[in-house]
Amino acid sequence: MLQFDKKKNLLLQSKYRYALQDVPQPNLYREIYEYTAVPKVAFNHRLVPMNMPEEIWVTDTTFRDGQQSVSPFTVPQIVRLFKLMARLGGPKGIVRQSEFFVYTDKDRQALTACQELGLPFPEITTWIRANEQDFGLVKQFGIRETGILVSCSDYHIFKKMNLTRKQALDKYLRIVRSALEHGIVPRCHFEDITRADFYGFVVPFANELMHLSQQSGIPIKIRACDTMGYGVTYPGTALPRSVQGIIYGLTHYAEVPPAQLEWHGHNDFYKVVSNAATAWLYGCASVNCSLLGIGERTGNCPLEAMVIEYASLRGSQDNMDFTAITEIAEYIERDIGISVPTRTPFVGRSFNMTRAGIHADGLLKEEEIYNIFDTNLLLGRPATVAVDSHSGLAGIAHWINGYFRLTDEAAVDKRHPVVQGVKELVDELYAEGRNTVMGDEELEMFVRNVDAQFYRSVAF
Repeated sequence: MLQFDKKKNLLLQSKYRYALQDVPQPNLYREIYEYTAVPKVAFNHRLVPMNMPEEIWVTDTTFRDGQQSVSPFTVPQIVRLFKLMARLGGPKGIVRQSEFFVYTDKDRQALTACQELGLPFPEITTWIRANEQDFGLVKQFGIRETGILVSCSDYHIFKKMNLTRKQALDKYLRIVRSALEHGIVPRCHFEDITRADFYGFVVPFANELMHLSQQSGIPIKIRACDTMGYGVTYPGTALPRSVQGIIYGLTHYAEVPPAQLEWHGHNDFYKVVSNAATAWLYGCASVNCSLLGIGERTGNCPLEAMVIEYASLRGSQDNMDFTAITEIAEYIERDIGISVPTRTPFVGRSFNMTRAGIHADGLLKEEEIYNIFDTNLLLGRPATVAVDSHSGLAGIAHWINGYFRLTDEAAVDKRHPVVQGVKELVDELYAEGRNTVMGDEELEMFVRNVDAQFYRSVAF
């Protein structure tokens, strides 16, 4: 049977309907996941079309998945980060939702405190155990949407829950119906989707959810969870590891609308950002992230990475405030005590710092040569140089201009006497055996010692 697709303006064959395969033994994909070897990437050379949704956005799991990997945040810390997140996402709510636990008094206090801010975005959602008591608690707080764990790989169904696929499906559907009866939007977390039998369990389950969604009039959501970071984006890769294959299958065969589909990835194989962007490109409207990528094991997708990726793909910041990224990183490191690796893109102290003298010379002549974009304008982070034995006059000049915020006619170059005087002091240190880079405080002292009048003119 043929149907005319109004979006593609083409005649398409009717979509094939997949039935649950209630197998007696688990399918663990041992040819791919041998466990005693690095997981393999299999190809079948099947390509699926890109299908970027009309609207895409980011959701946050810092206070749920992220908080599980660090010392628990205090209520004031959560409120502060929530406000910064709202500023980052801007009036269009590019950072659309943020999920909270509701288990403890502190969890509930933080949720209430963020509700009382009255911010339109991020919308507060929850993640709960699937029982009547927790559903009632969510309803009590006036929460519209909650996440529910529905593990979908045979590793979980057979080995963790000791169920068959049919038993798991029936259990999950009962839970979802209960959420619907409470008037709550269920967001079903398809845990371990990159090790699941996609057409034997995932798609049939998604079909049932979409049927319930149509019956109830409530937009049931599906979060595709790459729990172990196994997802890959190479063209022609086979399921269950293909990110684009997963998204295509859910949107095409299970007919999940893009706005009801979300990607949640982990960074075990360094692929978390490219996997999330690929999910967007192939039909998933939202990607789930955490601030600085904190989370289980190697962490979640960094939220700051995906808002930058959003601007790159859309060609617009859509009124997001990227300077909030810098404030978030500084607050998390200074006030919460989570160390940020210095070379982490966009947030590390050295992410836009150069050490090579020849690069510093280029920066001094034209910053754009060695800086990824105007980091001072967009992030409030001017490009910097590290001063060591290889920095040369250009490196010291660039450090002085950056540290004291000297621009235009006030800026110094490598011929300036203060620059030459500081270089002499630096060279003496390294001649005596120093082998570490210079700190800002040391260099500031050198400037003051070389020319106190110049120092007073730039430092005050």
